[in-house]
Amino acid sequence: MYQLLKKQGAARRGTFVTVHGTIQTPAFMNVGTSAAIKGGISSYDLKEDLHCQVELCNTYHLHIRPGDQLIKRLGGLHRFMGWDKPILTDSGGFQVFSLAQLRTIREEGVYFRSHVDGRKIFMGPEESMQIQSNLGSTIAMAFDECVENPSTLEYASNSCARTTRWLARCKAEMERLKKLPDTLNQQQLLFGINQGCVFDDLRIAHMKEIATLDCDGYAIGGLAVGEPKEDMYRIISVVEPHMPVDKPRYLMGVGTPCNIIEAVYRGIDLFDCVMPSRNARHGHLNTWSGIRNIMNAKYAEDLSPIDEQCGCPTCQRHSRAYLRHLFKSNEMLAMRLAVMHNLYFYNTLLEKIRTALDENTFDAFRQQYVPLLDSRI
Repeated sequence: MYQLLKKQGAARRGTFVTVHGTIQTPAFMNVGTSAAIKGGISSYDLKEDLHCQVELCNTYHLHIRPGDQLIKRLGGLHRFMGWDKPILTDSGGFQVFSLAQLRTIREEGVYFRSHVDGRKIFMGPEESMQIQSNLGSTIAMAFDECVENPSTLEYASNSCARTTRWLARCKAEMERLKKLPDTLNQQQLLFGINQGCVFDDLRIAHMKEIATLDCDGYAIGGLAVGEPKEDMYRIISVVEPHMPVDKPRYLMGVGTPCNIIEAVYRGIDLFDCVMPSRNARHGHLNTWSGIRNIMNAKYAEDLSPIDEQCGCPTCQRHSRAYLRHLFKSNEMLAMRLAVMHNLYFYNTLLEKIRTALDENTFDAFRQQYVPLLDSRI
């Protein structure tokens, strides 16, 4: 159940109660694709040190290995990975987009070849719901088609219609699964996904259509896939008025700190992105003054923390010089310490956004940090 506590303009401050705990929104969901954060971060790190509220896992990858039925036999994803807070599982729909060379789309679903061993896989709405039910996640995402940009209006329109039909099938299958006695999470939630490329009228029409299906939350998908950020912000602004006020809103796969601030400003509640962990593994670290490349020679003798304003375990214990040395020496510890820092930054960024909304200072926060956070130091 989502409760809207207050608004500042379109920006929303709320709480989202789930069977696995209450999420304070706006919130960032840390991406553990295969039930782990890349970079050597455990669920216990996320909970104890990094201020994480929600973890996101990937339906397709967990279906490939170790297998969703195995995870079910072991008690579900929460027990498997040692995480007792909310988990959102994506539907596998993004792989329809990212594995374009390995799939064929039909009305019944999508035929894949595994990126691991080439074996044939079929996934449709029912299969996606069954896999996510086996995982026992808190929130399941509907199976959709993420259309590449640019796309023709005709293809995007046909894809939206198919995504709506798939959503209806997802909802029916989830209701069936919830009634089974061996279902791990009989209170699993379902989010529908808005598509429509960068066509304003199509996005609006699709949002109105899927809103009638009364899902537990709604996502905007198919953005941050190469289009200019101005297009992304425009699409959020045209879709937001048609999203149910009493349901959480999720912008999929976004993004940079400034993207998040601008999307909160336009009414979004939930975010996920691989960017903080991926960038960290290459030495690109978020700070409250901008992005720091720890590989730069100027840090070779710098005993300062990554960011003097940061309270993360890395900044409390280690210097820029040491972290640069670890990267240059190809030590695994470099990635762990860097990823810890960036995830802490993202999670505390959202904490600061929530505080600013609580104190009616979000506009000033936005004006202060949007020019800074995505800049290079």
